[in-house]
Amino acid sequence: MTSVKEQGKQRAAILQGTLDMLILRTLLYGPAHGHQIGKHIQQTTNDFLQMQHGSLYPALHRLEGRGWVASKWETAPDRNREFKYYQLTEKGKKQLLVEESQWKQMMEAVARVMWPASSKEG
Repeated sequence: MTSVKEQGKQRAAILQGTLDMLILRTLLYGPAHGHQIGKHIQQTTNDFLQMQHGSLYPALHRLEGRGWVASKWETAPDRNREFKYYQLTEKGKKQLLVEESQWKQMMEAVARVMWPASSKEG
């Protein structure tokens, strides 16, 4: 039997993995700084997902530590200010494929429980 503390850790890991996947997917379009990444996710989900700096930047640091993204400071073309731009690495592209595959498996598993009749048809 799983303890409440372990269940909380498992849920946090699922949420963390989902955020990692969304960031990696966003960076597939090209380098972006943190605000751009958060805004893209928010706009793409029609404001359903609100990216908080307290979640986004630790995730970016975690992904950089794993070698899935690389960063460098650059001046924005339309501003006289430097931003830290994040870019997907080859290792990150491979990880994105793994994350997408796991996400699809989870969605299919949940769908089989939630809508058993429709999942048998498809």
